[in-house]
Amino acid sequence: MSEQPRLRSVACLRAEGFRRMVYWEWGNPHNKNVVVCVHGLTRNGRDFDWLARALSDRYKVICPDVLGRGQSDWLDDPMGYSYAYYLADMATLIARTGAEQIDWVGTSMGGLIGMMLAASDNSPIRRLVLNDIGPFIPEAALERLKEYVGKDPTFPNQDEAEKYLRTVHAPFGALTDEQWKHLTQNGMRLREDGLLSPAYDPAIADPLKAQPPQDVVLWPVWDAVTCPALILRGADSDLLLPETVGEMRKRGPGCDVEEFEGVGHAPALMDADQIYTVDTWLLDQDAKEK
Repeated sequence: MSEQPRLRSVACLRAEGFRRMVYWEWGNPHNKNVVVCVHGLTRNGRDFDWLARALSDRYKVICPDVLGRGQSDWLDDPMGYSYAYYLADMATLIARTGAEQIDWVGTSMGGLIGMMLAASDNSPIRRLVLNDIGPFIPEAALERLKEYVGKDPTFPNQDEAEKYLRTVHAPFGALTDEQWKHLTQNGMRLREDGLLSPAYDPAIADPLKAQPPQDVVLWPVWDAVTCPALILRGADSDLLLPETVGEMRKRGPGCDVEEFEGVGHAPALMDADQIYTVDTWLLDQDAKEK
């Protein structure tokens, strides 16, 4: 893990003013072949270090910390942590890359953002990789997320923080000690009182908790996607159900599917097999276009 990404930022406009969204850039900064990798609800762009490093020989890889996460600014108005605003923020980021078209890898929330962008008219998304997310999310899975999202636990040191992450993110699968340490170092913030807390604004949960308990149904969005798509699923996922994947194969753009055993929500994309799956699928799409 010697190579490190470049830290960049872009200004995203909200009613409360401009807010700084950090992103991590890998590969040749002048490369017009761009992959944007967007993380899940409480995570950050450094989750993709292993995947980004593997792709950076062919792509410029952009991994943002969505506003309210990682090193990006927090919002004054928590209702700004919603998909309509995220879409606008990502449109700003895509414009910054200078690329006419991009490939998108999105985990959970990042996948929903990508799916919505890909469904838009004249979308710049050329290929779409959805990591353990689809157009149907069962209520039970959302209620599970609400159990820990928005809480602000504190830890006296990195070891205790890592124990917490190993528990709440156990569905990521069998990560190495190095990978758990990496997720902890980049997934915690140092508070003024010297304690550690998760590196996100607890208020990101406010829009989620404001919604009535119900399934999320986005089939019209999936039906509007036209680009090639790859679906990654953790075999034990409670968020992307097998029947949802089956329906996705038949509707919208159709899709290729890869399932990973011993993983829930969501595959961390740090495992060699998971990285190989994404890398080779993108290569196969290149070959089909030639």
